[in-house]
Amino acid sequence: MITVTAATGRLGRLVVAELLQRGMPADQITAAVRSPQKATDLAELGVQVRHADYTEPHTLAPAFAGADQLLLIPSAEYGRRFPQMKNAVDAAVDAQVPLIAYTGFVNTPTSTLRLADEHKQAEAYIRQSGIPFVFLRNGGYTELYTGELGDLAPALDSSVMYGCGADGKVSGASRADLAAAAAAVLTGQGHAGSVHGAGSTGRVYELGGTPFTLADVAAEISRQAGKPLVYQDLPVDQYAQALAAQGVPQAFADLLADTSLAVTRGDWFTPSTDLEQLLGRPATALADVVAAQLKAL
Repeated sequence: MITVTAATGRLGRLVVAELLQRGMPADQITAAVRSPQKATDLAELGVQVRHADYTEPHTLAPAFAGADQLLLIPSAEYGRRFPQMKNAVDAAVDAQVPLIAYTGFVNTPTSTLRLADEHKQAEAYIRQSGIPFVFLRNGGYTELYTGELGDLAPALDSSVMYGCGADGKVSGASRADLAAAAAAVLTGQGHAGSVHGAGSTGRVYELGGTPFTLADVAAEISRQAGKPLVYQDLPVDQYAQALAAQGVPQAFADLLADTSLAVTRGDWFTPSTDLEQLLGRPATALADVVAAQLKAL
C-alpha cells in the first residue's frame, strides 16, 4: 500500500497518475487528503480516499494505517509547514509506517532560502523518528519560471521579465518529472534506509534538470512567442516592490523575491544526475515547458 498525502494538489495528483500508469493497482493506493470531496475522481478510479488534515492530528494515523510507504508532500502554508509535518511524522510512527518519502527542496542542508528552513526542520525530525526515509529534494518547478504564476502575459506585453537572480543557474525540473521520480522511488527497489539507534537512515536524491539562467528563460519564451522579451535584474527590494505593485500580497512578494535572489547564491543549482537516473531518460527540456505554458495562455 502506497499512501500519498496532499493527493489533490498539483504534485500529488501527478504522483497518483504515475503510480497508476506504472501498473500499481488502484486499490493499493491511498489518497490522504484534507478535503475528500475534491478526490471523487480518484475514488472513481478505485483509489482509496481517506481524510487527512495536517492541522487535525487525530485524522492522520487512521489515514496512514496499513501504508507500506508514505509520501509526505508538505502544504503550501509557509510558517505552518513544520508543525504540520511534525504531526504527520508522529502519526506515521503511531501507524507503524515502514518508510517515509518526503518532498523538500534541492540543497536543503545548505540552502539560504527562507522557504527552506521548515524543510530542514522536517528532515531532521524524520531522521530522529526511527522510520527509514527517502528525501526527494526537488529542484525549482520550471513552470514557476515560465509563467505559471500568471506573469507571462504581462511580461510579453511589456517585453521585460523581472527578477533578482542575476546570472545564477537554476536546475529546474517540471512538476511531471518530479512526480515521475517520486513514483519510481515508491515502486522501485533499493531506495529504503534502515533503523539505527534512536534514529534512522535513508536515501537522499537531489532532483534537478538541465540548468538554465533567468535570461535563458526570457530568450526561450521570446523565441517561441515571436515577441521581444528580455530579462532585467533588479535589487531584491525593488523586485519585491514590483511584485507587490502587480497585486501580489507583500509578504508573499518578499518570499518570491527571496526565492529569486537565492538563485544568485546557487541554492537552486545541483550537478546531480539523480533525476535522469530515476526517470531513465533526460529530464524535460526548458523549451518543452515553455511550449506548454504558451499553449495554456
